[in-house]
Amino acid sequence: MEIKKTIQETRECVKAWREKGLSVGLVPTMGYLHEGHGSLVTKAKQENDRVVVSIFVNPMQFGPNEDLASYPRDIEKDRAFCEKLGADLIFHPEPEEMYTSGFCSYVDMSVLTEELCGLSRPVHFRGVCTVVSKLFHIVQPDRAYFGQKDAQQLAIIKRMVLDLNMDLEVVGCPIVREEDGLAKSSRNTYLNTEERKAALVLSRAVRLGEKMVSDGEKDASVLLAAMKAEIEKEPLARIDYVKAVDGLTMQPKDMVEASMLVAMAVYIGKTRLIDNFICE
Repeated sequence: MEIKKTIQETRECVKAWREKGLSVGLVPTMGYLHEGHGSLVTKAKQENDRVVVSIFVNPMQFGPNEDLASYPRDIEKDRAFCEKLGADLIFHPEPEEMYTSGFCSYVDMSVLTEELCGLSRPVHFRGVCTVVSKLFHIVQPDRAYFGQKDAQQLAIIKRMVLDLNMDLEVVGCPIVREEDGLAKSSRNTYLNTEERKAALVLSRAVRLGEKMVSDGEKDASVLLAAMKAEIEKEPLARIDYVKAVDGLTMQPKDMVEASMLVAMAVYIGKTRLIDNFICE
């Protein structure tokens, strides 16, 4: 496995694979990899001849008071992790490689980006769409893999690919959880012992919501009220949002129905965590 830091080197490597008729899967990440990322790499290995993992902490998707500087980074740990899983290439550029001097071109989207995380992180999805679009152009994968934990991001990327006629398949993969239920996230490392225990309130609220839907609850407002009440039992938790939306358009829903997304963002101390489930 190799690490490439430039766009040109990465393109040359992928071109050599293409000349041999090999298919390529891409797993875009910001690094500090965990088993959630690992499930994406494993899926990509199953479905493609070669796998590229991009590791790039994208400054464009962080707001002014967010955690860009403190976001966890460990490229050597990530390298060993990817090598063990059988990835073929890590693309690990510096910000200056991705955003040259005078950079002023962006990929923006309306509607899907104006709900959920888009309300409290107004620049976030423009940064996501721009960097993912660039990665797609650089690697030109047959398939790209994203986790369902970032359900809004997954829906947005699928819409961008559709709207801009990008020639690849976007594959969503299930949430990977710790044994106690907490969704895997690089930001879990921010939590101290007390906060880590408190963070379980997110998965408890998810399980409560899933049970209510399974038991036949049809009123989204009743469902959300119960989930919020569960979260509010935890003193260290502060709700950003708990909402029920259409899984494709991210628009609010009043009644529970198939493919509806129930998503939440909750601060545990200073750490913002997300979780969700889809109504089957």
